[in-house]
Amino acid sequence: MTNASPVANAESVDIGSDEFFRRARERLAFDVPPGLTDASVLAPTGDFGTDAMLQIIAQERPVRPAAVLVAVVEHDQPTVLLTKRAEHLNEHAGQVSFPGGKIDAGDASPLDAALREADEEIGLKRSFVDPIGYLDVYATGFGFRILPTLARVRPGFELAINASEVDDVFEVPLAFLMDPVNHKLGSKEFRGMKRSFYEMPYEHRYIWGATAGMLRALYERIWLK
Repeated sequence: MTNASPVANAESVDIGSDEFFRRARERLAFDVPPGLTDASVLAPTGDFGTDAMLQIIAQERPVRPAAVLVAVVEHDQPTVLLTKRAEHLNEHAGQVSFPGGKIDAGDASPLDAALREADEEIGLKRSFVDPIGYLDVYATGFGFRILPTLARVRPGFELAINASEVDDVFEVPLAFLMDPVNHKLGSKEFRGMKRSFYEMPYEHRYIWGATAGMLRALYERIWLK
């Protein structure tokens, strides 16, 4: 059951592309948080049900480190590059996601994993990507610890979708995703506890869960303050 409602106590902030990237470079770095691999380290979300769920998951399932690329395309009006996962996948089938996936043993860093996955999934070449830094680790109910890398992407790239992983690639205006009016709260039950999650519906796209949660974290870290 989902019960969507606007998020309270959020302010709308209007900043331009240059200011957004300036703030991002000041506030982000490439220090890898210990919570990416240490099950005992889990930052509280402020939502009792979600925090309780993540504590339970951390005890029941092994940590699954992953990395995603939050690719902000530098148009006159910047956009965020998102994918629709393939319908035949075992996990998160058909959901809106960032390019990314699990961190392999051969990856030099979470950044390297995010760039590799973006190339493998949608053909986004590294020569177009200017990495800026890591956001906070985002934990999920499937045991994933996701480290998002924010990056500035130069327009002009040509994509090649890997149909075994992705059904579609699309762009959403950054201004829409950073407007708290568009940040809705849904809720579900987990073992008798109510937990909340973000929803950011855009046109016919349903952006929710971990993807919306990481976008909300981006808003709070870069856009809000």
